[in-house]
Amino acid sequence: MKMKLIDRFGKRLLYGSVLTALSAVLSVYVYAQDGKAGIQEANDKVRGYFSVGCDLMYAVGAILGLIGAVRVYQKWSNGHPDTGSTAAAWFGSCVFLVIVATVLRSFFGIQQ
Repeated sequence: MKMKLIDRFGKRLLYGSVLTALSAVLSVYVYAQDGKAGIQEANDKVRGYFSVGCDLMYAVGAILGLIGAVRVYQKWSNGHPDTGSTAAAWFGSCVFLVIVATVLRSFFGIQQ
């Protein structure tokens, strides 16, 4: 008796899983009918937000530069011996953000 109940429950679970997977595949198929237009629309949206993202990276670089300058000044005024490495790390992170934004802008051919 107990085994029949488990078998019946297992079959229902299997049928439910198959039905769920089939409906998921069909919904993806229905939404993917116009794939080329969807990809073009996504491309246009990404390119539309790209210049704003690059400007945001420049702003984050500027804020990190200010924070880094304050931190380096605090270490320098307190006489810490590793002030040079701290300054190099903060300056390097700001330069990295600016270079990444510039390279991405030129790589994708986005004009300002």
